[in-house]
Amino acid sequence: MPPATNTTTAPTTTTTAPPTTLAPTTTTTAPPAPPAALAPIIAGGPAVASGDPVVLADQIAQAELTIRDPAAPTAWLMAAGRLQQVAYRALATHAEWDDVVLGRLPASLVEPASRQAAARREFRSMHSRLSDNLPAWRIAAPLPADELLGYYREAEAQFGVPWNVLAAVNLVETGMGRIVGLSSAGAQGPMQFIPGTWAAYGLGGDVWNHRDAIMGAANYLAANGGDRGTLEGMNNALFRYNNDNRYVRGVLQYASVMAQDPRTYYGFHAWEIVFLSSAGDIVLPVGYESYESIPVAAWLAANPQP
Repeated sequence: MPPATNTTTAPTTTTTAPPTTLAPTTTTTAPPAPPAALAPIIAGGPAVASGDPVVLADQIAQAELTIRDPAAPTAWLMAAGRLQQVAYRALATHAEWDDVVLGRLPASLVEPASRQAAARREFRSMHSRLSDNLPAWRIAAPLPADELLGYYREAEAQFGVPWNVLAAVNLVETGMGRIVGLSSAGAQGPMQFIPGTWAAYGLGGDVWNHRDAIMGAANYLAANGGDRGTLEGMNNALFRYNNDNRYVRGVLQYASVMAQDPRTYYGFHAWEIVFLSSAGDIVLPVGYESYESIPVAAWLAANPQP
């Protein structure tokens, strides 16, 4: 009998390859593009208002919406403020554009835009004769917006004068401290005090110190009715500050814009010093400095405007 067949099956070994580990995927998201009207300014160019009312309306809308956007990057906000400034200066000289420009704006922007144009027209009307010379000023960078805002609010808490009125006065008087120099009347400091008035209301402070000047201005305005919470009281206080009803109306227009939307303060803070001369608007940049007046023609020859 044949021997039994002994079949031996070798054990089967199954080797499973380790799982493949994929490298993590990195997705780079490009930063959002700025509004088209702001892009050239952000890139370092000048702010230039369009001479076409339709395009001007779009410039105003893009600037205003950016200023009101809490998420807007600082560079966008600064560019928006500069564009807003020159756009309203252009609109103010062309009342015939009002219907076109205001008609193209979002409904929420019509009132503040109207106030901006009205304010500029008030201040423009105060210049019966335009100068052939640039002033003996130094143009300095302003204090940070939030630092100044803190001083306005501190002064409001102590004297009862609204912060936005103080900001508007500071804007109109020296571009929120950019102008360092004396006025034609000899006024001094960021809030432009005549020496005698400062001696009476400056609380012993330094007229050139921003906080001291703002506190002194609040003290003066309060003493003349600006703390009453009434339009009559504020009108009287501002008229005592500058004896011209056009000044009073212009300051209150800017203050009303900030009261309606406090973020607009940051747009105003970005405004440059634009000097209205016999040759038109001239931007005096930070770093401008002259201890005597300069003929406009000589300045423009060396510093052409856009």
